[in-house]
Amino acid sequence: MSDTIYLTGEAKAPSNNPITSQFGLFYVAFEIEPDTHRILDVDCTATLALTRNFIRSLFVDADITDPGRLIERIQRRYHGSSQKALITAVNNAAKKYREVAAQ
Repeated sequence: MSDTIYLTGEAKAPSNNPITSQFGLFYVAFEIEPDTHRILDVDCTATLALTRNFIRSLFVDADITDPGRLIERIQRRYHGSSQKALITAVNNAAKKYREVAAQ
């Protein structure tokens, strides 16, 4: 789709997490269809492919304008050491989306 929106959310990961030593911050990237607010694709700076794929499965087809529901999914299903960083990054991305969508 040529009219999709790309944005990222970022957060500080725990200091003992490989994400911190490899990337510095935890980033989550979203491709969003602006007419429906639907998340089309997701990637992140997790170091394991399984983690990246699992995080993707949490968000694809979800609504970026409903961060409460996204966070509930994280809290219920994702119990990795970067859970708090993921929640912060999602909140950050949802805020950026609201700012972009308001333009």
